[in-house]
Amino acid sequence: MLFEIQHDTTYRYNKPVHLGSHILRLTPRTDGNQRLLEYDCTVSPRPSMQSNELDAEGNPVTRLWFTGTTNELRITSSIRLLTMHDNPYDYLVDIPATCLPMPYNQNEAPFLAAYRYPGNPAPEIVQLAASIARQSEHNTLAFLGTLNDRLHSEFKREIRDQGPPQNPELTLAQGKGACRDLAVLFIAICRTQGIAARFVSGYQAHPETPGKRRYLHAWPEVYIPGGGWRGYDPGHGEAVADGHIALAAACMATRTTPIDGCFYGDGVHSEMSVDLKIQTSPHIAPDQA
Repeated sequence: MLFEIQHDTTYRYNKPVHLGSHILRLTPRTDGNQRLLEYDCTVSPRPSMQSNELDAEGNPVTRLWFTGTTNELRITSSIRLLTMHDNPYDYLVDIPATCLPMPYNQNEAPFLAAYRYPGNPAPEIVQLAASIARQSEHNTLAFLGTLNDRLHSEFKREIRDQGPPQNPELTLAQGKGACRDLAVLFIAICRTQGIAARFVSGYQAHPETPGKRRYLHAWPEVYIPGGGWRGYDPGHGEAVADGHIALAAACMATRTTPIDGCFYGDGVHSEMSVDLKIQTSPHIAPDQA
C-alpha cells in the first residue's frame, strides 16, 4: 500500500517565547515492513542547529535548537512510503515459545529485559491476564489473539487527541480508552505473562471518525521468537499489517512522542493545532512507486 502523508503541527503563543530544544519523531522507520520513498520536514522558525540520529531504541529522531524569540512554531512533515507486509501471520513460532509464560533464549533475553519488566501491576491486571491465558490454554498466539479481541469488543473506543496515555488500571476500570490507552493496557497484560511488548506511534490507513478527520495512531508490538516484533491493534481488533505506518517504537510511550520540546516565557499561554492528511493507494506494485 502506498501512503502519501502531510502532517502539519502549529504551536501558537500569546507572547514571544524562547524555544528550548526539541526532539522530532516524525521520520518513519525503514524495515522489512515499510520502505520510505520520500521524506521532507520543514520547521519555522528555522532552527539554529539540527541533528539527525538514532535513539537508544533504534528510532530515527531529529534534534532542533533555536535562538531568538517567536510567537509561533510550525512543523510540517511530508511522507511518501510503501508498506509491504500484507500478511501479519507469515511466520512460524519457535516451538519453545508456543506456550506461556513466554521463554526467551539466552541470546535474546538480555536485550528484551526492559520490554518484559512488568513493574507492579495491579491485581486486576494480573487476574485478567491469567484468565485469558487459561482461556487460550496458555498458547502464545491464542493468548495474543484473544487479548486483542477482548479489548476490541469489551472496551469503548474514544478519541483524545492530546495528553499522555492513562494508566492501564484506569482504562480497565472504566472500560474505555483512546488507542494509546488500549495499547498501554495490552502491553501491561502481556508483560505479566513474560511477553516482551512495546508501544508504537504512527499512522493508519483508515480514518477513525465518520467525519474522516485524521489523528495519530498508537498500538502495541510484541516480540515473538520466530516472528520478531509483531503488531496488534486492539482498537480495530486486528493484527497489524500494511495498513499501519510506524514512526517510533519504545519500551515506554513517552519515548515515542512525535514532537517533544519546551518553551520559556512568563505568563505565556499556548495553543496547538494539527492538520493531518493521509492518502492511500491499495494496489500499487513496488516497481511503480
